[in-house]
Amino acid sequence: MALATAPPLFETLRWTAPGAELAALSTQPSACLSFDPQNAPMVQAGQALFNTPTLLGGQAAKAGLNCASCHVSGRDNPHFILSGISEKAGTSDVTNSFFSAARSNGRFDPVTIPDLAAAGKISRDPEAKALEPFIRTLIVEEFAGHEPSPDMLSALAAYVRAIQSCPGGDKKLVPRKLDDQLTLINAAIAGAAEMSERGDTLASRALVAAARHQLGLISERYAGNGLKSERAMLLKASRELQGLSENAGTAQSYMQQAQNWLGQFETGVAPRLKQKESKSLYNPDLLAAKLRP
Repeated sequence: MALATAPPLFETLRWTAPGAELAALSTQPSACLSFDPQNAPMVQAGQALFNTPTLLGGQAAKAGLNCASCHVSGRDNPHFILSGISEKAGTSDVTNSFFSAARSNGRFDPVTIPDLAAAGKISRDPEAKALEPFIRTLIVEEFAGHEPSPDMLSALAAYVRAIQSCPGGDKKLVPRKLDDQLTLINAAIAGAAEMSERGDTLASRALVAAARHQLGLISERYAGNGLKSERAMLLKASRELQGLSENAGTAQSYMQQAQNWLGQFETGVAPRLKQKESKSLYNPDLLAAKLRP
């Protein structure tokens, strides 16, 4: 009997082309967003949902894939490759039965992953409301995900509309840092509170799951015995969030609990993580050494 394959050190390596591991884990295209400040809570919530596997369903969710796996920083991903799905790095067959039998066309026809900052076939005019049903079709039919709430679709559409090309029009690479995850955790919890106020429990729980996913990605980077206490803090924070989601009371109490958790995290856990960031695998030199055969 064949032995089970050990999971990769980093979730991202499940869909990263061989030889591109260091590049994929240490750099990313710069993210440039443009939106009305009054719409910030929805854009933040959409960005957090965009980065969580629980949004998708079926095999995609089991593999840990999320929207940002293909669209890093809302752009594209030249390093993405998945056996049976990609012809070469940077491509994906989105009508493959691996994702959903509902959208399978019985052919292997991968296409280049699009840059969401570029103009596409779907209108992004907020008045046209074309993005919302398009995103819903992707989630439910293409990836066999659960039916998202209208507020979740509104948030995702708000985020996608906000994605812009950076000044100069090129995709400059910037380092991956702890702040990437901390920003998404803040956005997820703020979004959960916003959705709770709207009475959308489904969206609130999805956003708490989004925050917990980011805590897990941080934990991957804080490897080794020297960072054992930091990993314990992350696990404790994640369990507290799980309890928050499972024991949600009224919208007001849920918002208060979410805000209390975020305040404690930002004053206790986050500074400790920042203090040790240079000793973690966010440090590109330590990361390179870890990835070395």
